[in-house]
Amino acid sequence: MLQTQGLKTLDDIGGFLAGSQGVEIKTPQREVAYGFIAETLRRFGYARLGRAEKGLLRAYVGKVTGLSRAQSARLLARHLAGERLYDRRGAPARPFARRYTPEDIRLLAEVDALHGNLSGPATRKLCERAWEVFGDARYERLAGISNGHLYNLRGSQTYQRCRGRVDKTRAVPIRIGERRRPRPEGRPGFLRVDSVHQGDLDGVKGLYHINLVDEVTQFQFVGSVERISEYFLLPVLAALLDAFPFVILGFHSDNGSEYINARVAALLAKLHAEFTKSRARRTNDNALAESKNGSVVRKHLGYSHIPGRFAQQVNDFAQGVLSPYLNFHRPCFFPTEAIDAKGRLRKRYPYATMTTPYEKLKSLPDAASYLKPAVSFQQLDALAYAISDNEAALRLNQARTTLFGSINQAHQPAA
Repeated sequence: MLQTQGLKTLDDIGGFLAGSQGVEIKTPQREVAYGFIAETLRRFGYARLGRAEKGLLRAYVGKVTGLSRAQSARLLARHLAGERLYDRRGAPARPFARRYTPEDIRLLAEVDALHGNLSGPATRKLCERAWEVFGDARYERLAGISNGHLYNLRGSQTYQRCRGRVDKTRAVPIRIGERRRPRPEGRPGFLRVDSVHQGDLDGVKGLYHINLVDEVTQFQFVGSVERISEYFLLPVLAALLDAFPFVILGFHSDNGSEYINARVAALLAKLHAEFTKSRARRTNDNALAESKNGSVVRKHLGYSHIPGRFAQQVNDFAQGVLSPYLNFHRPCFFPTEAIDAKGRLRKRYPYATMTTPYEKLKSLPDAASYLKPAVSFQQLDALAYAISDNEAALRLNQARTTLFGSINQAHQPAA
């Protein structure tokens, strides 16, 4: 029992509150607290007090019992209304009558089992039709059920015992690749990869392109495969990685299973390259490859369906003609970074920074240290300056015309 009988007047209570500032009082049991409140309110004649005195007494019972201001106010209002203060928790003495019986719940489970768990409104309509159209008296109550309460019944123990609990598919974590953005720190060799599908036709999948782009230099190699599977993808991916003139230090992809698998991880492990993958809701993590999909792959190879049987021809064009043009003859913008007045990092793409990926590679400090052992700038210069940019573009256009001409001719029916 709370020992507060020594406080005889409201002045005593005021002194108690002033002297107990910062003192934490342990909350008593709910029954004891309610009894204390009822006895205190009767002893001080709470109903006859003025507003200031009532506020003092309200603060006093809240302090001693540890109840919140809202709880104390509700109890005082009940006291003024002449109600007895007691703990209302637990089952009510007269609970609400249940409209839907266990038989109704089992009937709902039967409907769901027959129709394969349709949506709430569709299930309601089935129950309504069973009662109104087909005259099945068992559905009289379920015919008027609300959509929300139907889902409540589906969550009940009776329903679960009838149907069994079906767990949602659980995400399986894949321990391949580190989920973060690459950190090249000005070094070439950190590649971004993405797949580009070359359209469907009458339910038949077209071929796929593999697009690899270096983050720092924008060196880019494109290959094509008949299907996205390890059998077709791995040889082409290995050839593309080998085509880069510098050492591969990192490989970043989205979360597609064509790259997030043990075979690709083993291939990268041989190269001692770090394997990273995009983070959830971070669309910029693989933005470079995505942008090159549109500005390069779609620009030169289009959106139209190309059957998978032409993958070898397209791959020869992509690696032998398109990729050299991109790396040695096609200028790219390169960003400069600066901190603005608000402290945010801003990227700008000035015209002065525009150059080809190869020239960007040569401009890096100590660029020769990044090259593969069997590669030199003398060899690369011979490739880069053998023909002019316009001659390279003309060669590209002619090869593309020949490629699509052969594909279209193969599609034409025989006369």
